[in-house]
Amino acid sequence: MQLRSIVTVAIVASCLALQPQTGRSCTRCVYLGPNDTVLVARSMDWVEDPSTEIYCFPRGMSRNGASGPNTLSWTSKYGSLVCSFYKVATVDGINEKGLVANTLYLVESDYGRPVAGKPTMSIATWTQYVLDTYATVKEAVDSLEKEPFTIIAPTLPNGVPGVGHMAISDPSGDSAILEYVKGKLVIHHDRKYQVMTNSPTFDQQLALDAYWKGIGGLTMLPGTNRASDRFVRTSFYLGTLPQTDDSRLAVAQLFSVIRNASVPLGLKTAAPNVGSTIWRTLYNHKAKTMYFDSATSPTVFWIPLADLDFTAGAPVKKLALIGGETYNGNAAKQLVSVEPFAFLPAKAE
Repeated sequence: MQLRSIVTVAIVASCLALQPQTGRSCTRCVYLGPNDTVLVARSMDWVEDPSTEIYCFPRGMSRNGASGPNTLSWTSKYGSLVCSFYKVATVDGINEKGLVANTLYLVESDYGRPVAGKPTMSIATWTQYVLDTYATVKEAVDSLEKEPFTIIAPTLPNGVPGVGHMAISDPSGDSAILEYVKGKLVIHHDRKYQVMTNSPTFDQQLALDAYWKGIGGLTMLPGTNRASDRFVRTSFYLGTLPQTDDSRLAVAQLFSVIRNASVPLGLKTAAPNVGSTIWRTLYNHKAKTMYFDSATSPTVFWIPLADLDFTAGAPVKKLALIGGETYNGNAAKQLVSVEPFAFLPAKAE
């Protein structure tokens, strides 16, 4: 590629990445290794600590979409281990079938207006609904592409619009990105979709990634904390990781990638769509284990689903994180029985 072409592509990509945005930054990536080794990691980058705690929900819980008289109701088919958000939403988690859902901020989200006769749900319940209901990515895609409900996005407790897109993955390595664009659900479904960040929408992220791949890897990688740059770097580093079915090494490798895409804690910047990394999660699909890495803790802990009780009628349990608590190693025994949090209510305008 001629130098002029390289410079032109770099300028185009940078200009697209600099479009005005008002969201907060996160990154999600999937490692596909030999012998069915499938891991997924995400960073939670936000303007402040969203008071995240970890909840264990048994199967058989009665749920509703917290969106008024026309809200969707369901009973959880699968138990799940999830990360709460401001104690009013589920933003991340894994269910007992090994399905993982990661929800990230997307300012361009447009969920459309409620349709007569179609149930609604608060976006605070969206991630939980997927984990409660589906065992595989294909099952989720086949159901959700019919748009069986309308999402209503209320304002979060910190005053930011509650808008986002979701990535789902399963033990087979299958993956899908779900975004609401111009009032319609757009699904990108393929195991090759291993990376997701924030703005712009996923189709534009793929185009930007293609531009930078043409430039040539380590000779020139975009280095800012913006969503488009993080997408490109994460995609490149995933493609260079050694293939291994040693779960301990694979976990370490993927943590190194998601940390590379993280934003320093307390960073002060006027750039839009950039927030400090507050925490990171990593899930081993085959082992059905959550790893949690807090930016304010010196240690990583993990929770194997095999050590939890998802039996219908079992108590909801929580691992407290907001009081400066730190854990090391297997923290499954540290969860205590609690009442479930109430999802952020929403209503149609």
